[in-house]
Amino acid sequence: MSLSTYIYLFSAILPAVVLLMIIYRQDKLEREPAALLMKLAFGGILAALVAIVLESVFGGILENMYFRDIVTATIANAIMIGLSEEFAKMLFLKKFSWNSPEFNYMFDGIVYAVAVSLGFAAFENVFYVFQYGLTVAVSRALLAVPAHTAFAVYMGSFYGKAKYCDVYGKKCACRSNLLWGFLFAVALHAFYDACALLGSDTAMIVFAVFVILMYIIIIRKVRKESREDQAF
Repeated sequence: MSLSTYIYLFSAILPAVVLLMIIYRQDKLEREPAALLMKLAFGGILAALVAIVLESVFGGILENMYFRDIVTATIANAIMIGLSEEFAKMLFLKKFSWNSPEFNYMFDGIVYAVAVSLGFAAFENVFYVFQYGLTVAVSRALLAVPAHTAFAVYMGSFYGKAKYCDVYGKKCACRSNLLWGFLFAVALHAFYDACALLGSDTAMIVFAVFVILMYIIIIRKVRKESREDQAF
């Protein structure tokens, strides 16, 4: 490979690696094995491929639906993207970690969800950087990759609670937490995409405020979950 190819790959993957390490360092009580995190990150790549298929299917359905205006159509498209991508992430998150003996602390759920999400984001980044150049790497490092992390923190927080409930035989609460984790991630993802896709001045102002608040809340949430971590 040429030097430029290595530079493109490095710039695409680095933001995901850095954010994963930041979350990983917040796992104070028992650090997760690197092999498991790599497996989950690979699950994120698989999730990205599944999401492409789902978005293609749902996109075809949306094209045949009638929408009153472009705003409604854009919101519907954003919801479709959020549902497809977060479902695919949840699918491989659960497949690769739910029955792992390493999944024995509440905060593990956040670490695992972030690993999957950042594998997904890194795969997306490679595609965008090679298609649009290094300029897009900067904007995605500041927006898209941290956003995927934020969605994952909420999913992972509920995921850890779901596992806790499962261990103690609370099946209904387990299913409820899994559902809420998925729905929170979808809602954040869909709102983020809707604002970005609409592109109006108002939407961009809302987008900027939303992103700033989301990052502040997520940083506080990660620190709080880390402090209050406990074994199952």
